[in-house]
Amino acid sequence: MSYGLPAAEPSAQIPVCPRHPDRPAYVRCQRCGRPACPDCQRAAAVGFQCVDCVNETKRTTPDVKTVYGGAVATGKPVVTFAIIAVCAVLYMLQWLIPSDGIYGNLAFATVYATPEYGVFEPWRMVTSAFLHSQGFILHIVLNMYTLWIFGQALEPLLGRIRFLAVYMLSALGGSVGFLLLTPAYSPGQPLTGVVGASGAIFGLFGAMLVVQRHRGGDTRQLWVLIAINGAVGFVVPQIAWQAHLGGLVTGALCAAVIAYTPRGKRQGLLQAGGLVLVLALLVAATAFRMSSA
Repeated sequence: MSYGLPAAEPSAQIPVCPRHPDRPAYVRCQRCGRPACPDCQRAAAVGFQCVDCVNETKRTTPDVKTVYGGAVATGKPVVTFAIIAVCAVLYMLQWLIPSDGIYGNLAFATVYATPEYGVFEPWRMVTSAFLHSQGFILHIVLNMYTLWIFGQALEPLLGRIRFLAVYMLSALGGSVGFLLLTPAYSPGQPLTGVVGASGAIFGLFGAMLVVQRHRGGDTRQLWVLIAINGAVGFVVPQIAWQAHLGGLVTGALCAAVIAYTPRGKRQGLLQAGGLVLVLALLVAATAFRMSSA
């Protein structure tokens, strides 16, 4: 017949972990000197630190910011890759779902911003930037390649949130530019949808131009790139140069707000207010165009 024995408790001479008093701890924290069991040890530059010291360091160490106030993000440009992934998935869905599905519900045309026809659907002014032409595969390839190039440069500089804000506002600005510079839709006209990330991409062109000027860099190559891509919109048919222009101006405005806001504790708040003002200008321009249609 066997009898169960009580679990052995650490003796008074054996150090124990403050967080787990029932566990012996022979390793001490390099910062506070207290014992730490294996579950409470965190590797440090030299030796180990306890969980409490690691958490305290995180609370007291200020976040590292980029020159434009965004949180420093190391590694891959997550937002850039996420946008590319969304565009790629939607492009595949465009092939799998009939044209009146993805394309029919997310593409943009001037008729969708004229409520007198009863089809005012403002979300299309943004969602259209995530669709691409099925008849020309280079449309998505070139746009995504350019986004990849400029995203890797701008996202670390601006920070992820600011970069996403610039991209989304530029996408909206491209649609607003198309709306302002395209003749009003009238019943009986063929309805042509406008899709593509080009307006947002031109927004990144404008943002990079402003950032380069602010940092004192050379902008000549950027001007050549913008001129060549801008001219393509006037030479090649079925390219909405209006969206390119709208995105370019919007991206430049957003970058100017971010780059030229005075640095300080209120930098983020002032930048957010400036970007909201850019959004308000786009909404006001849309409302003006709708009222005059």
